[in-house]
Amino acid sequence: MFTGIIEETGTIVRIITSANSKRLNLRVKLTAENAQLGDSVSVNGCCLTVVAIQPEEGSVLLSFDLLQETWKRTSFSEMKVGAMVNLERSLRVDGRLHGHFVTGHIDCVGEVLVFEKRGADWVLEIAPSEEIKSYLVSKGSIAVDGISLTVAEVLEGRIRLWIIPHTYQVTALCERVVGSHLNLEADLLAKYVTQLVRSH
Repeated sequence: MFTGIIEETGTIVRIITSANSKRLNLRVKLTAENAQLGDSVSVNGCCLTVVAIQPEEGSVLLSFDLLQETWKRTSFSEMKVGAMVNLERSLRVDGRLHGHFVTGHIDCVGEVLVFEKRGADWVLEIAPSEEIKSYLVSKGSIAVDGISLTVAEVLEGRIRLWIIPHTYQVTALCERVVGSHLNLEADLLAKYVTQLVRSH
């Protein structure tokens, strides 16, 4: 379980392909503190397991294995060596919940339709898939590449979000452009409420 509050960004240094999976090697700093094999880390919103830890001067390489199916169904399929990714360690039971409950299970990939600066902030419009539209409401929560954000407006075929300068500067959003694809996870509470209503 995560909160959607990004702790740091990491850099992809190597992608190793095997018959059934991909191994992702990331250069990190904060995320490696007290890291152990088997730890869960949110990488661009996707819950992945640490499978190798390799110290380097001034940083650490963390390795994660992704099934080919996960690779194809997330924005990782577009990721290249050198790309920046959002990182968050799993939620501590005694920690503060600053964002919202994020499971790290990606619902779909959304395409960036608009991403431009408006005043000091940025407006981001994303086209989500049909499967999550029923969970999206104005002022509701959504995880975008693992970032806990508030839906400003639900429009025809898209959602609009406002990005403050801090979020733009300290996350991998600064590398995204129109046409980029982002991992989306709808609010867990919205899913349960929708299912409850449908069952009655």
